[in-house]
Amino acid sequence: MSSRGGGRQSMSELKLRRLIEHNQRLREDLARPRVRVSEASASLIRYCKTTKDHLVPSVWGPVGRAEDPYGQQTPGKCCTVQ
Repeated sequence: MSSRGGGRQSMSELKLRRLIEHNQRLREDLARPRVRVSEASASLIRYCKTTKDHLVPSVWGPVGRAEDPYGQQTPGKCCTVQ
């Protein structure tokens, strides 16, 4: 009978430890700095309006070959492996 009591005690200790760990994670989540949705969306809109995206030429216009990071590279600028 005493072995069963010990098993119950270790099981309750395990549950208590899990609850304490979960509580700690929740406290860490609560301590995280928050940003209001309106501020985050305004920041995202501002970024999209000011950062040129070469993959959306309909918005930013055609991209010159020299400016296009996704275009074909000019010859002579590639690496050679020996």
